[in-house]
Amino acid sequence: MNNIRVVITGLGVCAPNGTTIKEFTEAIKNGTSGITHQPDLEALGFSCQIAGKPTLSEARISQYFTPLELRNLNSTGIIYGVIAGLDAWKDAGLEIQNNEDPDWDSGSIFGTGTSGIDKFRWAINKIDDLEIRKLGSSVVVQTMASGVNAFISGKLGLGNQVSTNSSACATGAESILLAFERIKSGQATKMLAGSTSDSGPYIWGGFDAMKVCTYKHNHEPEKGSRPMSLTASGFVPGSGAGAFVLESLESALARKAKIYAEVLGGHVNSGGQRGLGTMTAPNPIAVQRCITNAIKNAGIKANEIEVINGHLTATSKDALEIENWKIALNSTAENFPYINSLKGMIGHCISAAGSVECVASVLELAEGFIFPNINCKDLNPEITSLINEKSIPQTLIKKSFNILAKASFGFGDVNACLILKKFNHG
Repeated sequence: MNNIRVVITGLGVCAPNGTTIKEFTEAIKNGTSGITHQPDLEALGFSCQIAGKPTLSEARISQYFTPLELRNLNSTGIIYGVIAGLDAWKDAGLEIQNNEDPDWDSGSIFGTGTSGIDKFRWAINKIDDLEIRKLGSSVVVQTMASGVNAFISGKLGLGNQVSTNSSACATGAESILLAFERIKSGQATKMLAGSTSDSGPYIWGGFDAMKVCTYKHNHEPEKGSRPMSLTASGFVPGSGAGAFVLESLESALARKAKIYAEVLGGHVNSGGQRGLGTMTAPNPIAVQRCITNAIKNAGIKANEIEVINGHLTATSKDALEIENWKIALNSTAENFPYINSLKGMIGHCISAAGSVECVASVLELAEGFIFPNINCKDLNPEITSLINEKSIPQTLIKKSFNILAKASFGFGDVNACLILKKFNHG
């Protein structure tokens, strides 16, 4: 790697508690939940009948798609991803060019888990009913994982690398690191990064069947997602998308772009489902190595990390995650950084979790605040035996700080950790 510095100049979000950066910023500062009761989940007999789902009007959606594209478009993941991606591009002060030639210096790494589940179901029924000729031309782009990136890159005319990554809950953080490496190596000037996740029973049903989702708060949705709480009883499913424009510092300064934060580095790895690692539980040694290698890659010291935006899903693994952070940082209870989890407000957005949560992380750095943890006044004693309660803020803290670590740990024992720094405009 050379000495190219990489910064974030654009943000876009489509979250359960805000579908613009302004709405989302206010929501996370105020601890506003976007989790609501879902009548379709109740009608289908789900144990967990609440979820985090972005609210979008048809008028808003029509601003991003042509009438032809909207015909038979029912992939929520594509809708969320395109809105977040195009908003990030605009937020970076970049225009959509209609030139004949692609923008060879700009690309996109935009991830997803599954795409177009509703469209899959519709298509399968058509085939089963021997109506294959009625499938239409939009089935493929809506159901292939790279469909969201095909839409985004076509609308923006991106001519550099356009790839779709998929690493479960680690997808969003990983996409940023892949885009970072592309710019850092001098192979691109600008990269859009992010991830998206579908909403609805066909994406959430498998998790409900695994009994990893809470069923105790169907009557009080906003209290259902409880990271680090003694009464946490499983995660609340969510959906949405987050997006970022990354570019070289030289490019950003040359065009006098707004700079939110600098990406110092990070690391991705896997626990190989060895040791204590399983398909659904992380290998603690791998998590610790991911964090320590991210710190090394970023060229900082562990004690420089002031805030952690954790994965923290409101399951029994929350205490283990904090123990892993404590070991990796070689910290004591007294000097452990502030730590927060956005999932209390939005639920677990699956493949979009890392990207939506990274948007929150960048906003914290850029605007100088630490958003509150909600629904954990009854902190789990397993956690408070490891770190002091002061490290788990339950009200908004207005505080300028320099370095934040964001990690996501995914289904299949995969990990990603990202190190972000406040950009000094001086």
